[in-house]
Amino acid sequence: GLLGGTPPAAAAEDDPPDVTEIVERANNAAYYAGDDGRAQARMRIVDEQGRTQTRQFTILRRDESDGGDQEFLVAFSRPSEYRGVVFLVEKHPGGDDDRWLYLPSQDLKRRIAPGDKRTSFVGSHVFYEDVSGRDIHNDTYELLETTEEHYKIRAVPKDDEDDVEFSSYTMWIDRVTYLPMTTEYKDEDGEVYRRMESSDIETIDGHPTPMRMRVEDEDMGGYTEVQFRGQAYDIGVPADVFSDRSLRNPPRQWLSR
Repeated sequence: GLLGGTPPAAAAEDDPPDVTEIVERANNAAYYAGDDGRAQARMRIVDEQGRTQTRQFTILRRDESDGGDQEFLVAFSRPSEYRGVVFLVEKHPGGDDDRWLYLPSQDLKRRIAPGDKRTSFVGSHVFYEDVSGRDIHNDTYELLETTEEHYKIRAVPKDDEDDVEFSSYTMWIDRVTYLPMTTEYKDEDGEVYRRMESSDIETIDGHPTPMRMRVEDEDMGGYTEVQFRGQAYDIGVPADVFSDRSLRNPPRQWLSR
């Protein structure tokens, strides 16, 4: 009424969606745009002494279903000692993902154990799990705050998740695009030691797409920046691109268009 009490019904439209729905939409926005996709990436790794290394690679992705199983193929072109290195992921939300790294210098196909998913990807501050996305079933979520621009959500690993190094993380999810813009990881003392940021959002084929990503990690010191270009969606990548054969013979026609 006039003296306060319940607001008019129209205001209810501003109620935030359920936290599970926000997390699912953020996961789809970040990892499932279109039915498939390709991006070229240039990674710059800076250690705590300021020494720099670079990696160049192309990422191919194919979805079985939104939020469901999907495949990733990451093929390296530079520097020369990484040329021909290929990373293959079969993602199984709700179960363990399958990850392989192929090292041409040793003609070695190495399986990345599930317990190693939160370790350094090719010497960078990016983790294996960051490349293809963390399984949203592994954490419980709480909506901390809805600001003008973001949903601020806290995630805590479920009890059986013993292969993580964080005690919780907080995501700032853009309310318009649903892209997670910043993720901060806390250690057991509640201190933020790791931060991931996405920026330079461009809309490509109707999909808001971060063109830059930065990961800082105080435990490792330094940071890694990734710049993306040449993104494309719904290009029709066939399923057999994500096979054993592609480890030794990367599918050139799908990697550079």
